[in-house]
Amino acid sequence: MTDLGRDRVLISSDFGDYALLSRDEADALQAGGQGLSPTRRMDLAARGLTNVSGAVPDLDEAVRRTRKAFLLEGPTLHIFVVTLRCDHSCHYCQVSRAAVGAAGFDMSLADADAALDRVFEAPGRDLTIEFQGGEPALRFDLVRHIVLGAKSRNADGAKALRFTMVSTLHHLGEADLAFCAEHEIQLSTSIDGASALHDHQRPNPSRDAWARTVEGIGRARAALGEHAVAALPTVTRAALNDPHGLVDTYRALGLRSIFLRPVSPYGFARKTARVHGYSTAEFLAFYAQALDYILKLSAAGEAIEEVYAAILLRHIWSPFHSGYVDLRSPAGAGLGVMVYNYDGLAYPSDEARMAAETGDKRFALGRVDQPLDDLLASPAMSWLAAGAVAEAIPSCDRCAFLPYCGADPVHHAVVHGDPVGDRAASDFCERQTGLFRILFEHIDKGDPETLRTFTAWAFRKDRREVRTSGFVER
Repeated sequence: MTDLGRDRVLISSDFGDYALLSRDEADALQAGGQGLSPTRRMDLAARGLTNVSGAVPDLDEAVRRTRKAFLLEGPTLHIFVVTLRCDHSCHYCQVSRAAVGAAGFDMSLADADAALDRVFEAPGRDLTIEFQGGEPALRFDLVRHIVLGAKSRNADGAKALRFTMVSTLHHLGEADLAFCAEHEIQLSTSIDGASALHDHQRPNPSRDAWARTVEGIGRARAALGEHAVAALPTVTRAALNDPHGLVDTYRALGLRSIFLRPVSPYGFARKTARVHGYSTAEFLAFYAQALDYILKLSAAGEAIEEVYAAILLRHIWSPFHSGYVDLRSPAGAGLGVMVYNYDGLAYPSDEARMAAETGDKRFALGRVDQPLDDLLASPAMSWLAAGAVAEAIPSCDRCAFLPYCGADPVHHAVVHGDPVGDRAASDFCERQTGLFRILFEHIDKGDPETLRTFTAWAFRKDRREVRTSGFVER
């Protein structure tokens, strides 16, 4: 049970069913439910939110088959850091980049092949191989090697492979883009805002980062198709005062989705937090304004989506998990994602790898030539397990947002020193509960156009397919 303010209270079940109650109704429910109207009691009982009809049979098994189905899949996201070299010097960078001409910062072929062995030891069928850096396009030959090696290993089609790459797009030539198109490699890049802001935050040697990225988006779209190229911003303090302007930058570029994410507390980003950082409350205020603007545009018929809201809404309205590894319980670190670093070390998440680049070696699982089972049985994984299950963490276990949220032991280990952390002082918890509050406030208000947009986002549908809120036409 969680107080939302304005005399409204959220209650939820392990299965994710929920109800929004008045304070009087919540008090009556806590007193045994006798003070509720018969209709309200029946409604809550039907959702498994009271004990009126007894315990729901086999609830734990039902939850495992739906919300926790990812537990049977093992790591499904496999990140290859093929190089640490990059020609950008982003002010909020999470890792220590190496100069473009530096030696010793590229993954070896032997380590790449060993990491591919680990990928195919994962039990899940649906596997994503993601290329990161540095700038992975600087070693596109290695990207080619890994993609072709993965497909060769998968000649029998036993796995469903998906490839993605995070890149500035500046160094991808036409032959590289043709390879991406042939092998359906989806591309993701960064646009932090209008040109002046982007160039200030993401400087490159020629001081034309924004123009080259926009040009790269155009070339990539022409080669791969519009939906194979995505962009996302990192929201720094400089962007907080103009949420509409950031959204409008994406609209002007023809980008139909935006993932509003705050500055990371990992790696070298922690050293620049004084300049680029801000409080969680400031970010939530920015997010609420940006979301209101996006909802207004959507209601007017514009195809646009806030990606993180869509992820959270899938958790709220669908009995199945979205697949987003940062919001899992047990946590996705190691169990949902593996990172193979350029130096041959394996990590349980990209955030763990970023922390290691600043000297925090607690998260290394071992080397990529060790079997996956050995990496997952490493001391680092055992240490992180203490904070990996949100249902077992004090305060989380009583939060009504728990069925939709997750644990992030790497975050708390970095910020608080241990995987459980201090939830009362956790910016992760403050941000997640704040975002859930924003969404549930909209749900509680019940504006038909907002609910129609939310339904489209939650179920990955075109808004025109939503006849009424909550009803998706097949």
